[in-house]
Amino acid sequence: MKRNVSLQEISDGRLYGENDMVRADCHGCPDCFRCCVGMGNSVVLDPFDIYRLQSGEGRTLAEFLSEGSIELNVVDGLVLPNLRMSGSGERCSFLSENGRCGIHESRPGICRLFPLGRYYENGDFRYFLQTGECSRTDRSKVKVSRWIDTPDPGRYHDFLCRWHYYLNALEERVLGVEDSEASKRLNLSMLQCFYLTPYDTARSFYEQFEERSSANRKENSFL
Repeated sequence: MKRNVSLQEISDGRLYGENDMVRADCHGCPDCFRCCVGMGNSVVLDPFDIYRLQSGEGRTLAEFLSEGSIELNVVDGLVLPNLRMSGSGERCSFLSENGRCGIHESRPGICRLFPLGRYYENGDFRYFLQTGECSRTDRSKVKVSRWIDTPDPGRYHDFLCRWHYYLNALEERVLGVEDSEASKRLNLSMLQCFYLTPYDTARSFYEQFEERSSANRKENSFL
C-alpha cells in the first residue's frame, strides 16, 4: 500500500540495506500489540506471504477467506488480500486473547518488517525506519536481514522488487477504468494465478513464482 508522504516526514532520514544495523528490535514486544490493532486493510499480502501461510498453517487462501481471517479489498485500483481486523477493538484476526500472534512463524512480510518500511526507487528498494509508529522506546539495533527473518534474502529481495513493479504496471493498466470488464479480467487473472491457486509447499516458492509469472505474462502481456 502506497503512502503519499515524504520520506522525511515518516523516517529517521536514513536508508538501510539488508546488512545494515537498525534500531528496530522490540525484544518480543512484551505487553504490547499496538501494531496488531486498528490497521484497517493496510496489511496487504503478497504471493510469498500466501505460500508461507499455506506452508506453516496448512490452509489455502480460499480457506482463510472462507473463515474470515483474510479478506479482499481494493488497493490502488487492484483487488488484493489483507489481514482482517475484527471486533470492536479492530484486532487482527490472528491475535490471541492475550495479545500474542497466532501465526508468528508464518506471519506476513509487512508484519516482519515493522517498524521498518520499504522505499522503492529506480527499480530497486531500500529500507527505512518509521518514526512515530512504534511506541517502544527501548528498541535495540539488529541487522535488517535478521529482523525480517526470511530465508534466502537475495531471492526474496528480487521477488519483492519484481512484485512491486508488476503491481505498478497492473495499476497503470486499470487506472481510470477500474469498473471496466478489462480491469475485472486483469484483477481476476492476477488473483487466480498468484493467490488463489494453491502452492506446492514441497517445492521452492521462487520456482513456482517464475512459472506463474511466465503464464501470466503470456496471458496479459507483462511481468
